[in-house]
Amino acid sequence: MRAMIVDDEAPARSELKFLLEETGRVDVIMEASSAREAVEKLMEAKADVMFLDIQMPKTSGMQLAEALHRLKNPPAIVFVTAYSEYALEAFEVDAIDYLMKPVDPERLAQALDKVQARSKPQPQSHSSVERIPVVKSGRKVLVPIDQIRYIEAKDDYSCIYTADDRFLSTISLAKLEQKLAPHGFFRVHRGYIVNLEFVEDVEVISSGILQLGINGIEGKKISVSRRRVVALKRALGL
Repeated sequence: MRAMIVDDEAPARSELKFLLEETGRVDVIMEASSAREAVEKLMEAKADVMFLDIQMPKTSGMQLAEALHRLKNPPAIVFVTAYSEYALEAFEVDAIDYLMKPVDPERLAQALDKVQARSKPQPQSHSSVERIPVVKSGRKVLVPIDQIRYIEAKDDYSCIYTADDRFLSTISLAKLEQKLAPHGFFRVHRGYIVNLEFVEDVEVISSGILQLGINGIEGKKISVSRRRVVALKRALGL
């Protein structure tokens, strides 16, 4: 396993490096003192997991995680911070774990377990990617992904919308995002994934919030999370 520690404080990097070395499970440990340095090193060498401080000068750890989340094969993100109030935001960027300083060795071992589980290849047939299993009137139905306009989180389920129907899926929004991202789908909000092919208008409302109109879904407007606006504009060529 290859790891990178990103923290602007050298003592914190040294302490975490020692704990990682003690586990005997990490082959390479890289260090960076800023988000910019982390990106530069990541361009030179792959990292399986990034242990990321949140409060850093200039670019925060949360901003870096959001940027990395848009890569095709991003490293797993484990936040390591002295502040508990960012846990919800960490969920939004799909962090694999959230460790509090000083880091407990047992919690660190659990985080490494999650990283290794994430990196295991998941067998998947071609058809399971091209079509999504859903429930309709008590029956299992396979919906072609090119018919999907957008997907909305509903408690522990996902609602999949086509131009003329709605389906319930037991697959979480996070897993659907992983499956569908290579096919032109974009997670614009913690509660929504949209098929960019069917975005027909982008409207700026009060306070700079973006709303998307979806072709074939009359009257539906989907808000875009502020954190995802820049990446969405890039994806749409705006």
